[in-house]
Amino acid sequence: MNVIMDLCLVPMGVGVSVSEYIVACHEILKKRGLKTQLHAYGTNIEGDWDDVMIAVKECHERVHGMGAPRITTTIKMGTRVDRKQSMDEKVSSVMDKLE
Repeated sequence: MNVIMDLCLVPMGVGVSVSEYIVACHEILKKRGLKTQLHAYGTNIEGDWDDVMIAVKECHERVHGMGAPRITTTIKMGTRVDRKQSMDEKVSSVMDKLE
């Protein structure tokens, strides 16, 4: 089953800047072959359910391995079984209506 997820992973106890941790997580997502769209407060991810969930776990493991004692993660996700729809199609649908 395909899933589109909005992931916001926040390392805690590592200081104010967290960009190096986000880069590490993005490396995992790309290695897994997942489609991503970075935005100001998280990352949209598109892919197979199991691949996405494994990647999120690997992100947690990597960020803890980098020294973060705690991580708080917010996940929003959706699935469809009536038809296939990509992140790009979802955004295009709204943008077309705005024009």
